[in-house]
Amino acid sequence: MGNQMFKSLHRFRPVAMLCAALLIGFTSVSSAFADAGPPEVPTGKAALSAKLPNVSVGPQYDTTHVYVASADLDAFVTSFLATFGGKASPRAVFTVTPTPSKTASQYVQTPVGMLSVFGFETPIPYPFGNERTGYLVTDIDQAVKAARASGADVLVDSFDDPIGKDAVIQWPGGLTMQLYWHTKAPDYAPLHSVPDNRVYVSRYEVNNFVRRWLHFSHGKVVSDNPRADAGVIGRPGETIREIRIDSGFGRMVVFVTDGKLPFPFGRETTGYGVDDVAQTLQRAQAAGVKVLYEPYSSGSGKTAMVEFPGGYIAEVHDGQ
Repeated sequence: MGNQMFKSLHRFRPVAMLCAALLIGFTSVSSAFADAGPPEVPTGKAALSAKLPNVSVGPQYDTTHVYVASADLDAFVTSFLATFGGKASPRAVFTVTPTPSKTASQYVQTPVGMLSVFGFETPIPYPFGNERTGYLVTDIDQAVKAARASGADVLVDSFDDPIGKDAVIQWPGGLTMQLYWHTKAPDYAPLHSVPDNRVYVSRYEVNNFVRRWLHFSHGKVVSDNPRADAGVIGRPGETIREIRIDSGFGRMVVFVTDGKLPFPFGRETTGYGVDDVAQTLQRAQAAGVKVLYEPYSSGSGKTAMVEFPGGYIAEVHDGQ
């Protein structure tokens, strides 16, 4: 059942990942990164994690969770589609948590990434509502065991939803995500642009987090720049450590900071790659989206921060 794909958008399952995405700022190179070397190479017992099953399915099945007031749900979905293109499932009311709750929900499928959008009609049970991103896995039990073996905690044990199973896990440094599995899995084409899962971690936990995430995801570090331009997180003229990771779960960019972040940085969960930032921002503003951080040019291209109706904050950048 692992890689079968579920073909109707109107029956989506809410994947999730706890948006305890660590607001951890940065200091100068001389102090903040003096002890920030590359992630440690696992030895001994830790090396056993290399034998863990690869439970990822593909980045087109990652969804960012967006929580908005029910009254803002239509405006948010409309503005997101106007900005990036794509389509949304019909709105429906579900119970998506293991304890009683009700939420109006829509699944939004775009060329640059997927969303699960929730407008709860009841109080939101803990720890739901703070999650960032959810990942489709080939087997939920294997995935939870692999996460535990890699050093993750299990915040919510596996539970049934209307079309599959879910679990919520948390990594050292505070990053929390939901894993999900479908009885009849979805079938989506590859994305035009794989989005970045933007993670903020302290220098004290970053190597521990990266090492364990690599074990679980079977990913690789694409780049580890200890002197990246901090203008990409709102602090031009300074530097930060920036780590980029690719895996079967998609892309992750890890910002190693000291927590001193100007608004809105750290509030975003996802960065979207587009063909033209300026044109994308024009479409967004015409749809009622606010530009919170004007396009900033760095060595890797342009980046901007926007806020959609309902309060969802996202990053937009050049590239695929």
